[in-house]
Amino acid sequence: MTEEQAPKDLASDKLPEVLPILPLFETALFPKMVLPLVVMQRESIQLIDEAMSGDRIIGLLVSKEKDDQAPHPREALATVGTSALILKMAKADDQRAQMLVQGLSRFTVSEFIEGQVYLRARINHLTEKDPHDKETEALMSNLVMLFGKIVELSPGLPQEMADMSKSMQEPGILADMVASTMNTTAEEKQKVLEIFDVKKRLKEVSRLANHQLEILELGNKIQSQVKGDMEKSQREYYLRQQLKAIKEELGEKDEGTVEIEEYRTKIEKANLPEEARQEADRELDRLSRMHPSSAEFTVASTYLDWITALPWHVTTTDTLDINKARKILDDDHFGLEKPKKRIIEYLAVRKLKPESKGPILCFTGPPGTGKTSLGRSIARALDRKFHRISLGGVRDEAEIRGHRRTYVGALPGRIIQGLRRAGSNNPVFMLDEIDKVGSDFRGDPSSALLEVLDPEQNFSFSDHYLDVPFDLSKVMFITTANILDTIPPALRDRMEVLQLLGYTEDEKIKIANRFLIPRQRRAHGLKADLISFTRGAVKLIISGYTREAGLRNLEREIASICRGVASKIATGTAKAVTVKVSNLHPYLGPVRFTSETRARIRTPGVATGLAWTQMGGELLFVEATAMKGEKSLTLTGQLGDVMKESATAALSFIRSNAAKLGIAEDFFDQRDLHIHVPAGAIPKDGPSAGVTMLTALTSLLTGKIIKKDLAMTGEITLRGQVLPVGGIKEKVLAAHRAGIKTVILPSWNRKDLEDIPKKVQKDIEFHFADRMLDVLAVALNGKPE
Repeated sequence: MTEEQAPKDLASDKLPEVLPILPLFETALFPKMVLPLVVMQRESIQLIDEAMSGDRIIGLLVSKEKDDQAPHPREALATVGTSALILKMAKADDQRAQMLVQGLSRFTVSEFIEGQVYLRARINHLTEKDPHDKETEALMSNLVMLFGKIVELSPGLPQEMADMSKSMQEPGILADMVASTMNTTAEEKQKVLEIFDVKKRLKEVSRLANHQLEILELGNKIQSQVKGDMEKSQREYYLRQQLKAIKEELGEKDEGTVEIEEYRTKIEKANLPEEARQEADRELDRLSRMHPSSAEFTVASTYLDWITALPWHVTTTDTLDINKARKILDDDHFGLEKPKKRIIEYLAVRKLKPESKGPILCFTGPPGTGKTSLGRSIARALDRKFHRISLGGVRDEAEIRGHRRTYVGALPGRIIQGLRRAGSNNPVFMLDEIDKVGSDFRGDPSSALLEVLDPEQNFSFSDHYLDVPFDLSKVMFITTANILDTIPPALRDRMEVLQLLGYTEDEKIKIANRFLIPRQRRAHGLKADLISFTRGAVKLIISGYTREAGLRNLEREIASICRGVASKIATGTAKAVTVKVSNLHPYLGPVRFTSETRARIRTPGVATGLAWTQMGGELLFVEATAMKGEKSLTLTGQLGDVMKESATAALSFIRSNAAKLGIAEDFFDQRDLHIHVPAGAIPKDGPSAGVTMLTALTSLLTGKIIKKDLAMTGEITLRGQVLPVGGIKEKVLAAHRAGIKTVILPSWNRKDLEDIPKKVQKDIEFHFADRMLDVLAVALNGKPE
């Protein structure tokens, strides 16, 4: 290591006008102050070497940039700096230099000079005149007092610095010394450096000193409080130990010992599995060594409360009387034959093989079709406990698996919490709205459900909070969903899907008379002799005031009528009311829904299709028109890409088979065609409207009217084939609700008629088509009205 010191004859008042510039980072140097620096940049080391061979004087400028990149950008450097003398310099190697510099005077930069690898600048040295008046003396006295307090509260500052500040006579040097000593940012120090007026500089440094003193006093206050709290805690511990010794002498047990014994008794009675018993004993051993006032004591005791309260071996006895179970299911729900049949099959298997695992069922269908209430009926039929968990909007995996005990306020997941509330290890567990589970940065709850809903894995389900396996294989899991598309494929694969697709009008009438009206009558305090409904009134409520696959809106309308009747009876204006078609209007207002097929003008180019939605089936009307133009096809009604492609395929089929259809082959040369699907605010997509679009276009171009009360569905190909589509039951039920008499379906969907109620099959005439020409043969024989 080489070391060089400044010669004594360098103390000269004459300073050069051009100085090499060394950037400073995170600090600033004031005149007359001394500052140690470490230099590592190759250009800066060369600057120092050349300065050491000369007068040892350099210029220091604070940089706004945080990194020491080379060459350093000039715009990042301050315009006011300090000329400095290198007092001492030591180099360990060519890559690092340490030096001690002393500030000489302030300067401003006139211009930067090119020509060197390091920065050089032409500067103007600033000399300051110290004012001597009463205001200056007062400012100096105030600053000395503040600095003395700062030194007193700062362990790192020696008392000699406060004494030195009292002996200073030059106000400028006093302000610079205090500013350089205080713990402030480089920006604040640079701001002081740029103040040339001594009085203003004293005021600014006094402001900084006041701020620094407030921070130090607050920190000292906090330290005193912490120390006082620690002394209080130690005193309380000492007194508690004395109290414990006194109780032992008197033969009394303390509360902690009693609680430990209670937990030990709970563990014995809980009959825990081996692994859970080991974990409980280990936690109890930790608990016995803790003080009851510690935070860990609460965590351990809460864990023991949970692990001993779970129904590890508590099992309810299933009712295996199949006829009784069937009666309970029929009493609670009308229809729903497939789900009921599946439950009866499960009971039969349980009767023959008691150790069989519970099924994982998924009820899917539109809202209001009885999915959740069917779960309660299944629990009642099996004589099991029932617990429902709503998964709608759940985004945190810990909702299923629980939080680890390291977190404050940790609890088990909803599965374990539900088992504790149910009080048995074989309840009927309903996971409602499983299709609405989300995921975000906290995890994916649907992935956690993979273990829960897999009979091959859930016998050892591990909750993060319990950290021991729990057997879920005896639980009968039932999930509900409106649609299956949003359920991850791996999760959907673990469930047996049963569809609850909606009710016919006759089924709704029977359900209303058997379930909904009695329930609303009881809810509104009306006896059976105070209110009654005619069949015609119920039918009009269903067809004129609701349009749904389920029953929720129907029950709301019945509730509205019951409220109106209750109001009349309570006010004495009526003693009993029979609700008829003629007096529905005062309770429900005008009819909201009418048959859309009757409202449509039967002209060429108008066809009725069938569509599937999450709410069930719907009618889909397609209108086509032609006008003079240049061979363009316009599609409106907010159609999706698949639906647009179906329209294009339909037009291509017509153009290629124009002769067979009785259409001029040049029909498209001077015409524009426009296809519109009403209800334009609703997005529509899917291939099943292909046959409807093709029929509407053919009707328009041939001038033939489509048969009255006819609807159709099916996908088409360019060769004119009719391909199968989904949602047949929902579509047919929608057609039946709307009064459709004839439905055309793809031949491949003939098998789906098994799901259609017999009453609907009798009311509707079905035609099955393999090719589009078969569809047109049935559809285009209508007569104008």
